[in-house]
Amino acid sequence: QVQLVESGGGLVQAGGSLRLSCAASGSIRVIDAMAWYRQGPGKQRELVASTTNGGDTNYADSVKGRFTISRDNAKKVVYLQMSGLKPEDTAVYFCNADIYRSGDWRPNNYWGQGTQVTVSS
Repeated sequence: QVQLVESGGGLVQAGGSLRLSCAASGSIRVIDAMAWYRQGPGKQRELVASTTNGGDTNYADSVKGRFTISRDNAKKVVYLQMSGLKPEDTAVYFCNADIYRSGDWRPNNYWGQGTQVTVSS
């Protein structure tokens, strides 16, 4: 059983900052790519940022220069530091990871339950 649990969401004023965390637990052998997605009201889920096991990162154009993704492989945690928040960043933020469980020969993809981020103007 593998779980991804997000935390750190909340209500913040425009221009403010939040840090999201996502902790993976369970019978995990290796975590490959980890990512943050978001789904705003009436919108499709979109990729916000991703990071490989080696630390390479990728960002959506809309968050470049404002958001930073990082990970602690020993703790099995991925973070999303968000600054310069805008009302359009309001969304449910989801953690996503490709994980090899003990005995797996290829990774399975897992989602967290999501955490709400609301940015007021």
